[in-house]
Formats: sequence, structure tokens, C-alpha cells
Amino acid sequence: MSEAAAASAVERAAWGSLPDDEVVQRVLDGDTVVFEILMRRYNRRLYRVARAILRDDSEAEDVMQHAYVAAYTHLHQYAGRAAFSTWLTRIAVHEALSRARQRFREFQPGPPRDADEDATSRLTASGPDPEQHMLDGELRSLLESAIGTLPMVYRSVFVLRDVEGMSTRETAECLGLSDDVVKTRLHRARARLRKVLFQREELAATAYPFHLSRCDRVVHAVFERLGLPERGEDLAAE
Repeated sequence: MSEAAAASAVERAAWGSLPDDEVVQRVLDGDTVVFEILMRRYNRRLYRVARAILRDDSEAEDVMQHAYVAAYTHLHQYAGRAAFSTWLTRIAVHEALSRARQRFREFQPGPPRDADEDATSRLTASGPDPEQHMLDGELRSLLESAIGTLPMVYRSVFVLRDVEGMSTRETAECLGLSDDVVKTRLHRARARLRKVLFQREELAATAYPFHLSRCDRVVHAVFERLGLPERGEDLAAE
């Protein structure tokens, strides 16, 4: 590694410890390159929130870009009354909700992206433990699909609170709701998810049915290959 690359690596490592407010101030002072810290720090959160509301990968990324551009452009308006993460997330939420409302006005939204497609794309990635990777992918796909069944008003609250781990107060500020409404919607979202997951568990128990006729056929074939008499034959002989 060259000296320049090593110095850059050290600098990037140091970036991770900078508080949001200090990064904001440095950007405002002209050190615009450090805005990257904020982007990398909150990429996943903004994507999850936008994806939860819009249920579309590419549009979620577009919302992220819009949020960052808007935040950078209006950074001087950030007054520090709320955490920067809350302020930034609120921008993304408002943009995503605006797009969702526009989409609804134009046409009824189609079904969410096929969970099988998501699972397949994940399973094609290489990993150190293919079986665990497959299990993780299936569980993720099941959970994402279940979350996707929630109405948007519940889905957005659930993702902010239970996926991103934001507090009730932060979630309320991001969505422009009261604390009590956030608590109510979260409770209902969890209840709906439990119901959906329970129903799918029951449905899974009925997958690949093994009917009596198939059972009889397998038993007969195995006993025949082993050259053994079947119990039914013995009983018939008696």
C-alpha cells in the first residue's frame, strides 16, 4: 500500500468516530468531502425506510439520492433541535411518502416484487456456508414478504422502530405523528406480522403433501426390493 493510500485509510478510519454534528459543521465550513461520512453512515437506514414505503428497490435508491441532495443543499437549515439522523430520515420519509401518494393517484400499486426472485438473487451469491446462506436468505425473504403485507402506515413505523431501532420519539418526528400514534401503529404492525407469519407457518405444514396412496406405493416398492413380505401380505396369508 502506498503512503497516500495508507494515509487515506487512516483518515477514513478516523472519520468513523466523528459525531454527526461535527461532520455537519465541517461541511458547512467548506470541507465538503466529509459529507461522504454521513452518506455511508445512513445509507442502510434511508434505503430500508424508503424501500418499506415504496416497495421498489430502484425507487428507494432514487429517494436516497434525493434526500442526500436535499440535505446537502439545505444543510444550513439544520438547527440541531433534533438529531441529524432524525432530520435526514425525515427528509427521506417525506420524499418517499410523496412518491407513494403520487403513485396512488396515478394508478393502483402492483404487487410487491416476487419474494422468490429476491431469494434467488441472494442464493446465487457465494458464501462460506451455502446451507446457512440459504437458510438466512429464506428467513429474510419470509420476513421481508411478511412486512410487505403491512399497510404503509404500519410498515413505515415498524421499519423505523423495530428494524432501524429508532426511539418512539424519533419515529414520531420522522413521520410527523404523535408518540401515542406511533405506539398504536407499532402494536398493530407487530400483531399483523405475528398473524401473517403464523398463517404461513401453518401453510408450510401442508406443503409437499404425502398422501396414503404414495405411502403405500413407497412401502411396497421398498419391501419388494428387499425381498421381504409386507405386513398386509402376512395378514392376508393368515
